Amino acid sequence: MNRNKVNLIGAGRVGQTFLTLLNASADCQIQDVLSANYASAQQVVQQLGAGRAVEHISDLRPADLWIIAVPDTQISAVASELAKTLAEADAGQPSIAFHCSGFFPADEMTPLRQLNWRLASVHPVLSFADPDKAKDQFKGALCGLEGDEDAIAFLQPVLDNLGASCFSIHSEGKSLYHAAAVISNNFTVVLQAIAREAWAKAGVADDIIPLLNAKLLESTVENVIALGPQDALTGPAARGDEKVVTSQGNDVARWHPEAGDVYRTLSTLANTLKTDGATGRSR
Repeated sequence: MNRNKVNLIGAGRVGQTFLTLLNASADCQIQDVLSANYASAQQVVQQLGAGRAVEHISDLRPADLWIIAVPDTQISAVASELAKTLAEADAGQPSIAFHCSGFFPADEMTPLRQLNWRLASVHPVLSFADPDKAKDQFKGALCGLEGDEDAIAFLQPVLDNLGASCFSIHSEGKSLYHAAAVISNNFTVVLQAIAREAWAKAGVADDIIPLLNAKLLESTVENVIALGPQDALTGPAARGDEKVVTSQGNDVARWHPEAGDVYRTLSTLANTLKTDGATGRSR
């Protein structure tokens, strides 16, 4: 059975996770790994016991599948340099390439189309703070796909075999799609940090703060999953207790002006959600 040769550009946490998963697949063979830091590429290859670390983009050999796992704002430049290098070396062959940005569409790699490549974006809705944990959590993870039909037709069974549950994203909606993921994940983390700082400022003992945080967060997650946001929502804004909301918002603003703005805005959205079942956005 022919195995798909895989090249990776960008050996960060996302790239490491994909390579580890694909290395365990019978359908894939890890070939070349390039990273901004050559030592990082070497480390990944050593950990996998597969593939070859390379120092320059010109060292990358033709492959069936290319993973562009660089920071979002570098995707276009990397695609341009790769397309130019392969074209000059006459080393291009029709291939599939995907990047991992939740914000940019697959067309961010447009220069590679001159090589007759098919392009896609693959965005696992997963935290990659720890590659080892991300690898273990990938099974069952939702994975947003967008791009050329041929690329998606190739990638979906590969991702299915890795345990992902794939869904489609409209190219024109990627920015709002990714903003939703940021709000759901990243901003939740920021809010936990603000809450911990506020408890500390209020005089709660250091050993109690993590316990308060954990208990409230765990019960909130359980309730949102079980009941949905509207029915899970409690607190002064949800009750319409304007006096408490106003006074508390002023207290937060005196302590932390930016957090005060967040408190007031979210209180308004919370009241609208509890009353109308939505936060007031237009469809």
